[in-house]
Amino acid sequence: MPSPREASPELQKALKESANSVNKTIEHLLPETDLPEAPLFDAMRYGVLNGGKRLRPFLVTQAAKLFNVDPICAKRVGAALEFVHCYSLIHDDLPAMDDADKRRGKPSLHRQYDEATAILAGDALLTLAFETLSSDETHPDPRVRIELIATLAKASGPHGMVGGQMLDLIGETETFDVGTISRLQRMKTGALMAFACEAGAILGKTDEPHRRALRNYAHDLGLAFQVTDDILDVESTPEALGKDTGKDADAGKSTFVSTMGKDGAKSRAEMLIAQAKRHLHLFGARADLLCQLADYVLERRI
Repeated sequence: MPSPREASPELQKALKESANSVNKTIEHLLPETDLPEAPLFDAMRYGVLNGGKRLRPFLVTQAAKLFNVDPICAKRVGAALEFVHCYSLIHDDLPAMDDADKRRGKPSLHRQYDEATAILAGDALLTLAFETLSSDETHPDPRVRIELIATLAKASGPHGMVGGQMLDLIGETETFDVGTISRLQRMKTGALMAFACEAGAILGKTDEPHRRALRNYAHDLGLAFQVTDDILDVESTPEALGKDTGKDADAGKSTFVSTMGKDGAKSRAEMLIAQAKRHLHLFGARADLLCQLADYVLERRI
């Protein structure tokens, strides 16, 4: 049985290979430049190549493998998704939002550069994501590209991540029950994870039962990820996590831990992970790495 601090060797190897591969794709899509606006590109690269677990691109590539999708297509979608994820982190860290000084163990982008550059870098990453999805290099079928664009737009917009962030801000002045916290996190965190898995199915042009199974897996995985994040926020340290801790409590936000207690939150995470893995039964042994990832999310310490 692997240490709760580590993924299994097989999963560690797969995560590392996936991260290296998507980083190369990001480097290709976002090269260095000597144009006068180079500081913007430098900031974009800092925001997206400054570490990170690359869980979302991993979900894209693993889901795509279930349907024998060209790996190049999957990596481009994974990179586009990482652009959206990193833009959200850059904006979340701003003084008007979470006012975070660190991200991934390094100065947050607005501390490394300035607030205006951070806003522009986030905006540019968001739009680059959709430019990437619109390219025929991402998929030769325009209907697939349109569906990818529409699905990511919904997952990242007012009915998804951005709407969840608004609820998160409202939570600084209102007390939420567990149902509202769950909805907030399904929007803020789960929506992009659901896109990650569904994107593999979209690329593979598969049927609705397979797409639904992957969506449901990802929604439960994303919610469990946030529950464990809330637990780490009170149990871990800034040095271990590479970012500030205790900020939700300082802001008076309702979290799974503040509402359910640590034991209740841990039980909720265990239930969600068990449920997530059940959604993968449709795929049999082919989804083994996705099952291992679910176990890793439950036991992670970083």
